[in-house]
Amino acid sequence: MSNNSQASTVTEKQSEAAGNVSTHKFLIHHRGDHVGVATSPIQEGEKVVGIYMDDNSDVVVTAKGDIPLGHKISLVNLEAGEPVLKYGVQVGLTTDKWEIGDYVHTHNIKTARW
Repeated sequence: MSNNSQASTVTEKQSEAAGNVSTHKFLIHHRGDHVGVATSPIQEGEKVVGIYMDDNSDVVVTAKGDIPLGHKISLVNLEAGEPVLKYGVQVGLTTDKWEIGDYVHTHNIKTARW
């Protein structure tokens, strides 16, 4: 299992190199979060911009699946069983391996609540 500091993540340099993309389609609540939340539906293969709410910087991610409004997109590569951060705190554990751009929902995350 890799630790979070070694997990791959989207960088601002990748954002600059991505070329033409749409206006922002997801929000990231806190720098260091592993997921962003879709503010409009995202289609598989679409390059989408996400905005960090704490500093207004942006990242670009290519979606690996359709992501409905209000659902999550992965910003990091994680192995199964790793902690998931949102709002700067652990909100769950991965149940499968994640790659940047994956659709995150009940099929690949277990909430920390139960």
